[in-house]
Amino acid sequence: MKRKVKRYPDELKLKVVQEYLTTGQGIKELMAKYNIEGVNTIGKWVKKYSSSQPDEAKIERDRIMSKANQKPSEKSKKQLELEAKIAALEKELSHEKLRGEALSTLIEVAEKELKVDIRKKPGAKQ
Repeated sequence: MKRKVKRYPDELKLKVVQEYLTTGQGIKELMAKYNIEGVNTIGKWVKKYSSSQPDEAKIERDRIMSKANQKPSEKSKKQLELEAKIAALEKELSHEKLRGEALSTLIEVAEKELKVDIRKKPGAKQ
């Protein structure tokens, strides 16, 4: 049975790391205070955010990188709308191709039966 991984917002991570570094509270105390699971979770955050002083820019970069690494099944509303629009346009294109073929066939039949040139011949004088 797979364990579900609990995700924490970057703001909470930064707050916990700053509190750990400034107040001297222990990791177990912070885990209990913020209801954080996993023995190494806060330790990993400290390593990640304290190597270079954490700032808003670093948090934003991490957030963008995590979004870029999302699974393909996790699509945003905008992506789903664009995919639906592409599907509709492809269907419309297919319909227009069939319509063009039907009109071409109609002209060919009309030219044969009526013995009249309907299409413009290349190189014809205007």
